[in-house]
Amino acid sequence: MKQWEEILHFMVGTESTRQPSAAVLKVVTRAKLMKEGKDKQLMITNKGFQFLLQDVNTQVWAFLIQYLDIADELLHMNVVEVLNFFFMLGSLELGMDYSVEALTPTQKQLLDDLANFGLAYRRKKGSSRYYPTRLATTLTSGNSAVVSSAVSSSTSTTTGDDGATEQGFIIVETNYKLYAYTESKLQISVLRLFCELQTRFANMVYALITRDSVRKALKHGITANQIISYLTSHAHPQMKKQTPLLPPTVVDQIRLWEMERNRLVATECHLYKEFRNQGDYEMVLRHATNLGFVIWSNAKKRMFSVTEEGHEHVRNYIKKKIAQRKTNGGGEAGSGIGTPNNGSPSVR
Repeated sequence: MKQWEEILHFMVGTESTRQPSAAVLKVVTRAKLMKEGKDKQLMITNKGFQFLLQDVNTQVWAFLIQYLDIADELLHMNVVEVLNFFFMLGSLELGMDYSVEALTPTQKQLLDDLANFGLAYRRKKGSSRYYPTRLATTLTSGNSAVVSSAVSSSTSTTTGDDGATEQGFIIVETNYKLYAYTESKLQISVLRLFCELQTRFANMVYALITRDSVRKALKHGITANQIISYLTSHAHPQMKKQTPLLPPTVVDQIRLWEMERNRLVATECHLYKEFRNQGDYEMVLRHATNLGFVIWSNAKKRMFSVTEEGHEHVRNYIKKKIAQRKTNGGGEAGSGIGTPNNGSPSVR
């Protein structure tokens, strides 16, 4: 299961984590769990952060379903055979070894990738025996895999009275200070995505939720609701005794920082301009508006922009009107609707 932990560590950018196999990289990019940044380095996305909030079984199945698409399109594997092997692996007994010789060529190729996912173990790549991991044997059982604290969706904390362990490890104060009672490198790396780590102790991390740290998370596509959801689902038992669970000042401020960044929204569009007269401009604008394609318009400059979806439709409408005018003797091509000097629709 070390391989699965390494995949999650790679996603959150844990330092000194080695790059996973090519198959893993294809899955995380194809599933849009990670994307290339400006420096060509892969970074976690909104979808990737949501992926981390799920339980381990859901994560693994989401990963395998995406792998099915790759197996079909890129690796040219038989999807039915691949899916059958997934279920067969889930039904095997933990701790028992099985022969590779009984597998088909497709399944042998698949076994190497599953070993990189942490679902199978082989002593060495050419070994004739393989072992299903705990992660694999719980695929069809409906129970979450019992993995190390680095993978579990919430880390246990020890109470001082009786040493019992309870779920949840994060305490958030009204002054934006955060205390995480965990030794998990993964959870600490997740916190680093939207917090500024201040001090790390043997079993606790002290961090601050700041404007800059939240904005950094927002730039990666992580939303305010996802941050709040993470803090809520991993809240310490002491936090769960109070109502509301998280300090309202912190929750409201995280949302305000998001609204601050979302005041301007960029939208892909196509610009139409250089209409010959106001009548032509209004006719085409009215047609595009009725269909819900108009994003922006300026009657004084006789310009408007339409969505990517509506571009082809509006352009064809203009061409149709130009053709009708030619047929009806409306003049040369240069007198067409919204056309520049070369006689073609003015679309940018």
